[in-house]
Amino acid sequence: MCHVIVTCRSMLWTLLSIVVAFAELIAFMSADWLIGKAKPSSSEDVDNRTGGSQEPYHPTLGIYGRCTKISHMQFSRRDTLCGPYAENFNEIASGFWQATAIFLAMGIMILCTVAFVSVFTMCVQSIMKKSIFNVCGLLQGIAGLFLILGLILYPAGWGCQKAINYCGPYASAYKLGDCSLGWAFYTAIGGTVLTFICAVFSAQAEIATSSDKVQEEIEEGKNLICLL
Repeated sequence: MCHVIVTCRSMLWTLLSIVVAFAELIAFMSADWLIGKAKPSSSEDVDNRTGGSQEPYHPTLGIYGRCTKISHMQFSRRDTLCGPYAENFNEIASGFWQATAIFLAMGIMILCTVAFVSVFTMCVQSIMKKSIFNVCGLLQGIAGLFLILGLILYPAGWGCQKAINYCGPYASAYKLGDCSLGWAFYTAIGGTVLTFICAVFSAQAEIATSSDKVQEEIEEGKNLICLL
């Protein structure tokens, strides 16, 4: 018989697992990893309402995507074009970024799988006599290691020609040059930290769902068990 067990710790772990997976996925897909040096508007880039020149803009560069201004839309509110600069994996600007993409993708796939499974832990707490919480916590730890490897390798690719075009000639491995880090990089770091927190917290979720109080509720014949 299926017993639906909901506790504060198990629900918190489930929510955190989902948030971490989405945060890492959004960061990976974003082009806001590097914010390029400011590029002045050309003499043609004049605001048609005020007559003044537009402010300099900052192009952004991601692992496989970029956002840049396109001149034929200078009078439009949406004057930037965002999309992948690489049509296939081999066109990613740096071998280090290719490795970063592989490690991040592997970590995100594991996190998304755990997030999906975590929803069902309210009804199924073990499989093949092993706690799902413990298995998911182990997988989250492995995913965290993949994410760390990806984030360590990513700055090594700042010396590629693509990054130099955005960050200036002084850009090199682990040196930003004229660029600054965008929100996607910080989101990926924050998600990695939360991944390890989830891995540790999964043990608390397992303890909460297998406590004596829960067993008492099961023995009383209750199918829906909600505990603080």
